[in-house]
Amino acid sequence: MYLRFVQAKYKSYSLSNIHQIYDEKIIPRLQKVPGCLFAALVQNEKQPDEGISITLWDTHEHAEAYEKSGVFKELLDYIMPFLSDSSEWKVQLSKDLNLEYQPVPDEPVIKSFRTLSDKDEKTFSRKAIPYLFLRFLSIKIKPGMMNTFREIYQKEIDPKLKNIKGCRYAYISENLEEENQVLSLTMWDSKEDADNYEKEGQFKQLLDKVKHTFTELYQWKLALEKEKKQTVTSDDPSVAYYQIVTGKSFQ
Repeated sequence: MYLRFVQAKYKSYSLSNIHQIYDEKIIPRLQKVPGCLFAALVQNEKQPDEGISITLWDTHEHAEAYEKSGVFKELLDYIMPFLSDSSEWKVQLSKDLNLEYQPVPDEPVIKSFRTLSDKDEKTFSRKAIPYLFLRFLSIKIKPGMMNTFREIYQKEIDPKLKNIKGCRYAYISENLEEENQVLSLTMWDSKEDADNYEKEGQFKQLLDKVKHTFTELYQWKLALEKEKKQTVTSDDPSVAYYQIVTGKSFQ
């Protein structure tokens, strides 16, 4: 199966408008698209003007057909007026030869991920989707170590994750555009449950099982930390929290 993300920044006043459009236009339309299993709109906890539309697809071919059919553009047009303006400006001559300056809206960023599991994943099935929290963990894997990472995740991490209090769902996938990048998506009953997962050391215990598969740059960071030297690298695992604004499973 495939995850597809459309990430965008909204004008500060517009989330309620986008929420309504998602409920009334986008979700009903996606429900009719072949291969679409789930759709949700989520909001960044620390940056409320950032949102992501998440769709889960039966196959990558279904997701590509959706975009090529023109339905994606049709749905994107509904929310374009509510996207924030970027720092880029378009300059053009008007009919009376005066210069006109117009801000260019931030373009949505599209990312696709495929599952790393050999077995079919249980899709999002809960009907009362809103009010849950999503936790995204982005990891860079050393070239040639993806199969090792996958095997450890399936045998040791996934079973333990699903037994942690408040963890509703765990999904691991590989970025199709950025080589060797993995995304772990977990869904939680509450932000408190997700926070406790980190505070009680469970996250670190699971991360330690696979950290030897991370990039050389991250291994260098770990070596420095053994010498009591703290540093931050571009390959550090990064965590972000999102609240589900609205969503629906189509299964």
